[in-house]
This record gives sequence, C-alpha cells and structure tokens, in this order.
Amino acid sequence: MTQTIGEALVRRLEAHGVDTIFGIPGVHTVELYRGLAASPIRHVTPRHEQGAGFMADGYARASGKPGVALVITGPGLTNTLTPMAQARADSVPMLVVSGVNVLSSLGKGLGHLHELPNQSALAATVALDSTRVTTADSLAGVVDRAFARMAEGRPGPTHIEVPLDVAGQAHDSPMLAPPASCPPMASLDQITAAADLLRHAERLVILVGGGATAAAEDIRKLAERLDAPVVLTTNARGHMHGHPLVIPASPSLPPVRQLIEGADCVLAIATELGQTDYDMEFTGALPKFPNLIRMDICAEQLDRHPADLALHGAASTGVAALLVALEDHDAEGQGGAKLARDTREQAFASLTAKQQTHVGFLDAARDVLPNALMVGDSTQLIYAGNLYYDHDRPGGWFNAATGYGALGYGIPAAIGAALACPETRVLCITGDGGAQFVLPELMTAVDEKLPVIFLVWNNCGYGEIASAMEDAEVEVIGCDPTPPDFEKAAASCGIPYALSAEEPTVLAETLRIAADIQGPSMIEIRTAKMTRKTEPSQ
Repeated sequence: MTQTIGEALVRRLEAHGVDTIFGIPGVHTVELYRGLAASPIRHVTPRHEQGAGFMADGYARASGKPGVALVITGPGLTNTLTPMAQARADSVPMLVVSGVNVLSSLGKGLGHLHELPNQSALAATVALDSTRVTTADSLAGVVDRAFARMAEGRPGPTHIEVPLDVAGQAHDSPMLAPPASCPPMASLDQITAAADLLRHAERLVILVGGGATAAAEDIRKLAERLDAPVVLTTNARGHMHGHPLVIPASPSLPPVRQLIEGADCVLAIATELGQTDYDMEFTGALPKFPNLIRMDICAEQLDRHPADLALHGAASTGVAALLVALEDHDAEGQGGAKLARDTREQAFASLTAKQQTHVGFLDAARDVLPNALMVGDSTQLIYAGNLYYDHDRPGGWFNAATGYGALGYGIPAAIGAALACPETRVLCITGDGGAQFVLPELMTAVDEKLPVIFLVWNNCGYGEIASAMEDAEVEVIGCDPTPPDFEKAAASCGIPYALSAEEPTVLAETLRIAADIQGPSMIEIRTAKMTRKTEPSQ
C-alpha cells in the first residue's frame, strides 16, 4: 500500500536518527501517528505539551541529538512555545512537529477547532525556522531543512506544521538519504592568527560555554598546553572536574570578573557572553575582555559582541585545530594553576554562608551519584550551584535558571534526560514552586519506569522573589502559595518518598537509599522560609 504523508514523515525522522518522540495525540495529529506503531521510535506521553517540550529539551542536552515533540495545532503549539523559547535561549536543538487546520482555512478566521490566525508565524517568533508541509514532494526537504538549521549553526528549536488535509494524502515520492550536515569551520588563517596571539599571551584566561561539550577533552589539553585558567559558565560545568586549572564559578562573581579583566588575552569558546552568565547582578555591564579571541558557531553571535579576533566555527573542530597549531608550544610554569586556585578560593569565599551550605549539598549529591546528570529548576540549590559548583561530567549540569529562565523545567527535563541516557543516574533538583507547575509529569516517569530521583527543596513559597520585593521596598504579595503535601503526592503516583534533614550528610545517606530504587523516587528537604523583614499578609 502507498504510505501517507504522515507515515512518510515518521520514516524521515527515523532517517535523521530520531529514536524518541514526546507527544500528546489529538484529532489534528491522528494521521501523524499512523506510522508510529510500525516504527522503532519510542513514543512518550507527557501530561501537558509544555512537559513534552521540556522533555525534548532535556533529551537533547543529555544525548547531543535533537529532541522531538509532536503536538496538536492551536493550544498544543502554544503550550510548547515556552520550552521552545528556553531552547532558543540555551541553544538546544529541538524539533516541534504540529498539526494545523486544513490548508484552505488557514488565516481566514472561520472558527475552526484550535484555530490560530497564523500558527507558523507565531512559532517563528521563537523558532530558528518554521515551515509547512504542503505536498508529498516537499516533505523530505522540509524535514531536512529543519535538521540542517539545528546542525549547521547555533542550535535551537525548529518547527514543522502539517495541515489536517495534507497529512493523510498519499506519499509515493522517492526520498534519498538525508544530506550530511556541514557546520562552519574557522579558516586556517584565523587559526594561525589565534595561535600566535595565544602563544605570546602571559596572562591568558579561557572562557568555556555550553556549546563546547563535544570539545571537552581537547579543551583540557589546550588549557594544559597554555597553562591557562579555565572559567566555566553554567552550561559548561563538568569540564575538567577537579583539575588545577579549572574555575567552576560564575564569571559574574567579582573575583572571577577581576581575573578576566586582569588578563592580557581572553579566549572565549562557544559562550554567548550573555547577561545571565556574565552579569547576574544586573549591573548593566559585562566584564571587559582584553584582546578577545572568540570562537563560536554562530556568525550573528560574533557580530553581537565583536572580538579582536573572531573564529567562526564549531568548538570541536576549532579547538582541535588550535591544538595542532600549538603542537610545539609548552607554557607550563607560567602560574596558571596558582591563579586558578586563588580565584576558586576567592570566588567561594564571596558566597554567603547559606550559599556555601547549599554548595555542600550539591557536593554531597555528586559524591554519592558520580557521573550523574543533575537537572535543575529555578530554586535555591540551583542558584548556588550556578554561582559555584564543580560537577564531574561535561554537560551533566543544566537547568533553566539562566537564559530564558522558565519555571517548571526541572521535572520534565529530567525525564527527557533519563530517556536519553538510560544507564545514567538522573537527579532532578526542583523547588516547591517549580514542582507545582508540572507535578503531573511525575506520572510520566512512573509510566516509563525511569530511575530519576526528584529532590524537592521546599521553602514554602517564592523565597527569592519575596527577598527581591523587599529589597525594592515593595510589599511582598503573591509569594506564599501553599505547597502540596509532597509525601502524599508521591504516594498517589506510586513513588517512594523520603524526608531528608537540612544538612548534606543526611542527604547523602538518603540518596544512597534512593539510588538502589529501580524506578522514580522523591526526596523532600523542608527548609525554613527565608527571613522576611515583614510578615506576609494574611
């Protein structure tokens, strides 16, 4: 029998290496589901389309491959826009496939079910590319274009929509193998010029961003060859764990900013140089970057923050090329390790006592769960870790507290990460506020039998926001939502629950118990509310 366009779409996704799809079926996507039953692609059902998007995000960050969400037209697509925006901010490859109403009705306001004035244009406000399949002949090209956009430049979300009356049409067009992706590479002249600057630098500092995960081992070799301190942004944590040259601290912290500004050359690798990494205090100014050499896969990023020397290319090929160009160079003994150690100590000392305690929790979790994926939401433990924390797996520490900053990210993203890396332990760190955004997604972890440990940091409200309102001399309003009974919530999902006291040693023992559980489990840490200058209104 001739396959339909919906079935051919599934085959094309298979050809691009897709093995997992997150989606909630609906009448507008029935034909897109037709080919899934006979496909090796695993379908995972979240409880909300926002969960589908965040699961796709977590899957992509953990696997290095695009995450895929399949949603209905209208509310399905709009519910996915928040995850798409987070993926855009953090350069995460994500493909969202949606249905849409029949071609003849689009843009006419006829009152059709799930109708939007212009769904593709709406998606394009956050997607790198938003394209519609209109014929069988166009299908392969549309899918290939979406994957190319995610692979050949700065990654991010893409969107494909398939009209209701197109999805069921016959597809008998031949489909060749997808073309190989061609990421940009810095030119030999650029590499040579950069190597010459690096060779003569006496106070070099290397900045590493989330786009450098694939180059982790070569970055270590390059840092050692240049004897240069390496500053890690949030999404780069896990590089060079425990190494004498690593500084696993936010470049927003004053000691780290001083290190950067005191350099005579800065090499920035696959980092956006954005506010939520380099200016967390919102001073309005990034650090000064003396003699900046910037390597980035995105030409637009290079234009947004011009460098003294720009290397347009992927980190994996660019760092490897620098190693070759500096093969005969050895800067050992220039004091890089001492400078890194001093900066680490000063950076940690600049944290508050409470933040240092929170880092202690993270260190305890890392030591009990080596090589784990730690996936976080916007909550106090994560805020502290983004300021200072040395993870032990490149790409193994990520959260939504930087970039777009979407609350409710942690639980579904951890589920996506666990599906991407089934042999790896996943620890989700979420607050009571963020957990309430997406609590039903716990059932997805139960359905899929995923060994995710959900750590809920419960301070009974939006403590950080309340503090910010007080600092601004604004009466605290809306920051005291009553949290659910998490023990009963876990029990209703069939999830083992444990209560941990507010100290790292007890958390470590509780994590050891949870690590032996085959499926999901929950640990709750109940903390006192943050000290208020005024009591909340009743």
